[in-house]
Formats: sequence, C-alpha cells, structure tokens
Amino acid sequence: MDHQTIRQQMPTLVAGHVPSNARSFQFNIFDGKPKENMLGFHVDPSPFEGKVVATTEDAIVIKIGRTKFAVLDRALATEVPVEGAKVEVIPYARRRFDGQRADTPEEVIEHTADGTPYTVQRMILGAAPAKLPVALPQCLELQQLIEQLEQMPAPDGHRRITHMLVDAQAQEFSLVDPKPADIIRTPPTVSFTVETAKFSGRVSIIYMRADDTYSVALHRDDERIERRDDIYFDMLGETLADLIDDGTWRHIRVQTLQQPVRSKRTLSSTP
Repeated sequence: MDHQTIRQQMPTLVAGHVPSNARSFQFNIFDGKPKENMLGFHVDPSPFEGKVVATTEDAIVIKIGRTKFAVLDRALATEVPVEGAKVEVIPYARRRFDGQRADTPEEVIEHTADGTPYTVQRMILGAAPAKLPVALPQCLELQQLIEQLEQMPAPDGHRRITHMLVDAQAQEFSLVDPKPADIIRTPPTVSFTVETAKFSGRVSIIYMRADDTYSVALHRDDERIERRDDIYFDMLGETLADLIDDGTWRHIRVQTLQQPVRSKRTLSSTP
C-alpha cells in the first residue's frame, strides 16, 4: 500500500466524517509493518472497534474516534466490510506460547525475608519475550541454542524467532540434552511440531559440535522431508522462515459486528 497516495486521498475520503469545527484529523496506517513508539521500541497495536467510512482498491478507512481514523491494507484484511458497518479490528500482535500477548507483564513469585511468597508483575521497557516452554537443560550448547531462538530476530525485524514459532503453531516441544561426553554421538536438539501452509510436521534443530553449526531437519510421519546443514547461529531465523513461515501472521482480522442500518427511503425503493 502506497502511504503517500493514501495521505493524499485521506482528506477526501473522510471529508463527510470529520466535525465541522475540527481543525484536523489523525490516522494510523496498518499494513503489516512494525509500529514504533516515541522511544523507538517496537510495539504491538491493540484491537479496536469503529465504523467503516470508505473503501478503495487498496485501503479500508475506519473511524475510531471523533477525529481519529484507521487505514487498513485491504490486501491483508480477512474481510472487506461494507461502508457504514461497525467492525472489530485485530491487528497482528506478537504472542507467547501460552496465547497471551508477548507484551503482557510477567508475573514472578518473590519471597520476603521470612519466606512468605508474593507476586510481582514485571515488565521490561521495549521487551516482548516469548520463552520456549521447556525446562532448563544441563547441556551448555543446548542452553545457548534456546537463548538464540528467544533473542535472535526473525527476518521481518519485528519478531524474535520464538514469536515466529508461536505463529507457526509450534507445540509438542522436546529436547535432546546430552552429557558433555556424548555431545557428538547424541547431538543437542530442540524439536517441535508446526502447522503452516508451508509445512506441517516435526522440525528439529540440531547442534553439530564438530562444525560448530546447526542442522534443521523436517519430518512428517517419520519420513524426512528436507534437511539443511551448515547453518550458523545468525542464519537460524532466515532458514526457519524459509522452511515454515507462510506469512499469514500479517493478516489483519476484521469482523463485522453490525451491518449498516438501511433508511426507509432505501427500503421503499427496493423492488
């Protein structure tokens, strides 16, 4: 979606929907690209409701406040509602493996000096972690792999690799956690199942100690579908995206809550 074109069109598109005493109006564009706050941190927009006031070949314009509008990339919207409809819009937000938004404050149990437990909500400014749902392994190399999956960016620049796994419906995680003496014979491995338009089956990320690289293997029903070797840690995100990321996470969920009310004149003219 061409932002410059939309900016030029907006005064005309919203002309009949801005109060006559308003000097200006505001709008946000939702086109699948990351949003940033005033501090430069990536943020995930919250769901909102509004009324559709205009549609074009490329955009859906929704009034969400007295002088505030949202512009959706029509190609990413799951539904194109009619003008006048009240809709709910759920833009993409990074999530954790428990289904919660990744920017949800983390609850941590602390203890007082006498051992009494209490709950603390903790949030790190700009952080939206998605920790793998696995126990801490003993193998150092496996610990490092898990940390890389949680910290390294996905190719889109907005998500971490673990966010990409959440979007790929990753589950059924398992670890191969060898002792130091067995690290070559039994390579450290993180494996899980995914369900996307690109691939459905089990993905295994294997650390190859001799080469200090990773291999990624895809299996379906015990049959190996594909394997890629000689992957360095900074190539993990790109490799996994190429194998399992179908891009549907960018879709903007739109649901019509109420159809526009038809006037009596319109009803009487209907044959």
